[in-house]
Amino acid sequence: MKQERTVRPNLALAVIVIGVLITAVDSTIVVLALPTMMRSLHAGLGTVVWIVMAYLLVITLLATQVGRLGDMFGRVRMYELGFVVFVAGSVWCGLSNGWVVLVLARVLQGIGGALVSANSGAVIADVFPPETRGRAYGYNSIGWNLGAILGILLGGFITTYFSWRWIFFINLPIGGIALGLALYSLHERLTPQRHRMDLGGLVTLGIGLASILLSMTRLSSTGWDGADALLLMLGAVSLGAFAWIESRQPEPLLHLSLFRIKVVTFSLLASFFQGLGGFAVLFLIMMYLQGARGLSPLSASLLLVPGYLVGGVVGPMAGRLSDRVGSVLPSSLGLALQAVAVLVYAQLGTRTSLALVIVASIINGIGSGGFFPSNNAAVMKGAPPGQYGIASGMLRTFSNVGMVMSFAAAILMASTRIPRGLAFAIFVGSTRLTPSTEATFVSGLHLALYLSIGMLVLAGLSSLVRGAGHSGSASQEKAMGS
Repeated sequence: MKQERTVRPNLALAVIVIGVLITAVDSTIVVLALPTMMRSLHAGLGTVVWIVMAYLLVITLLATQVGRLGDMFGRVRMYELGFVVFVAGSVWCGLSNGWVVLVLARVLQGIGGALVSANSGAVIADVFPPETRGRAYGYNSIGWNLGAILGILLGGFITTYFSWRWIFFINLPIGGIALGLALYSLHERLTPQRHRMDLGGLVTLGIGLASILLSMTRLSSTGWDGADALLLMLGAVSLGAFAWIESRQPEPLLHLSLFRIKVVTFSLLASFFQGLGGFAVLFLIMMYLQGARGLSPLSASLLLVPGYLVGGVVGPMAGRLSDRVGSVLPSSLGLALQAVAVLVYAQLGTRTSLALVIVASIINGIGSGGFFPSNNAAVMKGAPPGQYGIASGMLRTFSNVGMVMSFAAAILMASTRIPRGLAFAIFVGSTRLTPSTEATFVSGLHLALYLSIGMLVLAGLSSLVRGAGHSGSASQEKAMGS
């Protein structure tokens, strides 16, 4: 057992980084290809957006459940299975001949992405001791930032010179290499544990989130009607049923006993509010650059590349800092910098120098590089060793719920100032604003960005009050009932 723990840790970390990279590529590359997909598949704006939303929603719902599967059947097995499913879903996406089939394929791809992302943090926790996990999570952030950059660059290049289908086919060689390395370098390090799947919680949460998101996207494009009222009512009832089920479920989707650990509770809240405030910023700025400034998707995205590059450099340094001084300082400072970056974005107008975009993206990159590895390390250090899979899955759930809601809330907020239907058109890059509507669009953009700042402030407050955690402490074991 002791010998296994020292086998190829750096190669194991490289495999984890590749896994993060491949899912990060997919998070940005698809956005740039949406206009081309819409024209190729003859899909409307209200339907094509679900090519993005379906993927995020599936990962959100499955994060804790596939983490639990990792605790039951092996984190490495589930991680490797994730690559297989993700690649299969990618190939299906590339072969899809209609938007309905493509959305279903994205669901399969999301299942694979959930298996990879939910178990990656637990695999790191198995391979690396607590005092060096911050460094490992820091290198993990390189994969995310590099993947986001590659997604931006490849998305623009592939959709310009090749078919949009190749944005999915490109996952085949990357996923194959990652799977081969995982089979070679990763080994199971845990005794399988018995768990029960929370299907009732999964279904009710899924219906609740999907109903609310569908209502919000409809509101921003078509306005209020009776169907939206029914959707909101269905969402509220489903979420109420979810809360009732979770309070009585022996092994719930959201493991309530983890909330007895202060550092875990506030780290999860920080992750939620950061996702709620930070995820939509990329889309809002792309809307601004393409709509108000008339840039092409590739030219617009290139302005954001410096921020991702800086974030990739800062991540490992912030991870090492969190190993030495704890997670509160680098995480909270990172969130403060992200709020400053969004405030800079909120100063953009129709004639502002585009250099301001680069400055804000660099500040945001420093902030995200400081937050993510530190916050991830705080959750995994705070969770008892036997619950790494569940803790990692809950971290992804809270972050992804924030991200999904951020997407819908930002578009809805912007649409209060922008003519109905135009927000989606600008978002996917299928139309550009005329001079007479530029000011209105920028006003809506600013309103959505100020909402993001408010959410990032809440994330920062959560980070500041979390305190310190120590993995495996007796109090944590008692709190978990183990």
